[in-house]
Amino acid sequence: MISTDEFPETITIGDQEYTVGSMNEQALAQLRGIHFCDQQIQQLNNEWAIADTARLGYLQALKLEMPQPPMPEVSDD
Repeated sequence: MISTDEFPETITIGDQEYTVGSMNEQALAQLRGIHFCDQQIQQLNNEWAIADTARLGYLQALKLEMPQPPMPEVSDD
């Protein structure tokens, strides 16, 4: 479980600023939940970036494996 020391002293929700140290346990539990979700989103974004980079590499490799179209013949007429 994340301690309140890892949060900033205050958080802002909308236009309202709140002091983390004065929050009750239920509010802190919600804040920890938000923090967990933020971490998961960051992890998923990192994984997406890795997968996207790999996909681009596979696409490039696939292009190299595809047969090249024949060159059009040029007539001397």
